[in-house]
Amino acid sequence: MSTESVDIQTHSGTFEIPVEVRWGDMDALRHVNNVAYFRYFEEGRVRLFSALQMEGGQGRYGVLAHASCDFLKPLLYPGRIVVGMALLRIGRTSLELDSWIAAEDDARNLYAKGRSVLVCTDSATGRPVPWTDADRQALIRCFSA
Repeated sequence: MSTESVDIQTHSGTFEIPVEVRWGDMDALRHVNNVAYFRYFEEGRVRLFSALQMEGGQGRYGVLAHASCDFLKPLLYPGRIVVGMALLRIGRTSLELDSWIAAEDDARNLYAKGRSVLVCTDSATGRPVPWTDADRQALIRCFSA
């Protein structure tokens, strides 16, 4: 196995999923609680890894190493949103995603923007392992415009 660092900067398309805002996502102020935004981003990542067919069954899984969110405006119940992601970078063992939450009927109507870094991890050792060529190809397919 090569120890040479692989860092691919990418101008990807997007991976998007629709999400229904639930009543239970609201807080006492009657808008969606900030924790729910992270759950929406998580749902996007889970569905991405499902599309990649990398859900831990191959002895590897993605571990969240970093997550951030800029809250742009309140999100209210009821509603339907789109969680979108763009692949920014594929490293040797990590990948970086740009994420957003937008109104389902108007992608320019943004509620939040986020960024996350995921690390490919061996399920037996808990140690980072390199993405395979098949992983890289699957990522490129998922983010093809």
